[in-house]
Amino acid sequence: MRALVCASWRPFDQLELQDVPPPRLRPGSVRLRVEAVGVSFAANLVVEGRYQRRPPLPFIPGTEVVGTVLEVAPDVATPPPAGSRVFAVLDWGGMAEEAVADAIHCHPVPAGVPAEAAVAMPISYPTAASALIWRGRVGPGDWVLVQGAAGGVGLAGVEVARALGARVIARCGRDKQHVPAERGAELVLDSGAPFREAVRAATGGAGVACVLDVLGGAAFDEGLRCLQDGGVLVSIGYAAGEIPSVAANLLLLKNISVAGLNWGSYVGWSPGDGRQAHAPRVQALWRQLAEWWAGGLLRPEIHAGFPLESFREAMEEVRGRRSAGRVLLRP
Repeated sequence: MRALVCASWRPFDQLELQDVPPPRLRPGSVRLRVEAVGVSFAANLVVEGRYQRRPPLPFIPGTEVVGTVLEVAPDVATPPPAGSRVFAVLDWGGMAEEAVADAIHCHPVPAGVPAEAAVAMPISYPTAASALIWRGRVGPGDWVLVQGAAGGVGLAGVEVARALGARVIARCGRDKQHVPAERGAELVLDSGAPFREAVRAATGGAGVACVLDVLGGAAFDEGLRCLQDGGVLVSIGYAAGEIPSVAANLLLLKNISVAGLNWGSYVGWSPGDGRQAHAPRVQALWRQLAEWWAGGLLRPEIHAGFPLESFREAMEEVRGRRSAGRVLLRP
């Protein structure tokens, strides 16, 4: 099969397209014919050896796929039917014609929705949803500020917040502001301008209950100051390039908190590998997201798709911040 191979730590553009043997089916797993695999900033870090964990070399990158079930290990208790479409989160191995995923990390693609768009469901949507629900405890009527609201996780955050009945203020580049607005954001602000006063004005001076922060840097600091009494900023990424520090006295004076959300820890990417323990919670969240999607409350956005051999062009769309929604490869 064809696959992108990382033989040594290197820039993404230096990956090699090779013919390799298909991956072996292991206990508790499912073999998939990969129809689409997500391309993200994180893939750069992984292949350069700068992610929090390093796959064993050589390896095939790619952690979020949509595919057709080809084969299921005999020990899988409730196997997905052969020929059915699922979305799945992987440790790695998605940028190939075939991939093997844990059965507990495969979920059926809802009927009647565009299958390729499900590439956003293994990571982008549950990252946003777990941040808002598990950490932010967002509920109906709450104000939520979403940073980076035209990107994959940010746009998912806008939609999930609206599905929860929250009111959304979004920040993104001026040329992409129509995207979160079409998903229900009540106010969309330019990511290149200060925003504290605009947020205060929109919320009647109270501030927001939750900030979903994928940026870090200066946006993190200003976002803290947008929180209402008892509010929480959930940190899920540092796309702006700077990891911020927190002034603890501000937390005390404003009665606010900062929480982190690492979706990878729920799907086995952290030391100790807790995927089995977290599987019921993960699967319940995926079921909720699939119900919202089938009901029209979520609309995963695909910015562009590329054939596997155009992996450099696909990553350039991501690195150049031209994408509104997800970029994918079609092996």
